[in-house]
Amino acid sequence: MPAKKAADGNETTARRTAAKKAPAKKVPAKRAPAKKAAAARETADGVVAAKAVGTGGKPESRTALVRRARRINRELAEVYPYAHPELDFENPFQLVVATVLSAQTTDLRVNQTTPALFAKYPTPEDLAAADPEEVEEILRPTGFFRAKTKSVMGLSKALVEEFGGEVPGRLEDLVKLPGVGRKTAFVVLGNAFGRPGITVDTHFQRLVRRWKWTEATEPDKIEAAVGALFPKSDWTMLSHHVIFHGRRICHARKPACGACPIAPICPAYGEGETDPEKAKKLLKYEKGGFPGQRLNPPRSYLDAGGRPAPPLGAG
Repeated sequence: MPAKKAADGNETTARRTAAKKAPAKKVPAKRAPAKKAAAARETADGVVAAKAVGTGGKPESRTALVRRARRINRELAEVYPYAHPELDFENPFQLVVATVLSAQTTDLRVNQTTPALFAKYPTPEDLAAADPEEVEEILRPTGFFRAKTKSVMGLSKALVEEFGGEVPGRLEDLVKLPGVGRKTAFVVLGNAFGRPGITVDTHFQRLVRRWKWTEATEPDKIEAAVGALFPKSDWTMLSHHVIFHGRRICHARKPACGACPIAPICPAYGEGETDPEKAKKLLKYEKGGFPGQRLNPPRSYLDAGGRPAPPLGAG
């Protein structure tokens, strides 16, 4: 064999041997897509770790989330010290009926309608024995009046037959009444009986998701997720604070971000109008100098500058 070919052959063999002995290069693992990573953080109660405000997108710790949520509630308590249920009522029966009627309409429209209803049918016994057509005529302004008539007459009959004409003070009993779900039950428990409950209405759902308290979409999961962030004793007033804020400032379509008291700690700041002067024009009810939703609001609301709503047909 010629000397040159022998040398080339020996060099090739040496390179192959060295390649076999060299450790294999590590291929970096692919990162999971952001959506999958977020899903991996989801817990059984529907809570997903939120993006912390001002931390460059790092996941917010559970402790930080609790602190931020409670701070928001404290801020709102200072802004709305007069927060209250915005349905007029004098007793548990009136409250449960009014809350059922508030579906798919405003509290204002319910408050303008119930005076005539309760004047004619002041007790469950009276409403259970009423002429459905007469009740329908009274409830017509609230919309879906036939279905609502069936519900309020049905729950009145159930109160008479099963609870001696009294509204029960237990969740498991309230939800058995026609037209009464968990939301209505917690409104009644919290405001007529002083028992803590979270009212997950459309405003509450919208705001707690904007604030990254939870990414759950089902009311019962939202209730569980948010309830876990606060002591039980805060639940009822928390509901009022959030709902008041949703109606007055943090609107669904155009939030008044430039007039929002919690803007510095809101992860959704900028979704709405940020110019302070333009934002002020979006404010509603007492914040904008307009009448509220109750014909007979609490004294604290009136002292804060709120005005009663007009009765049905006025002005």
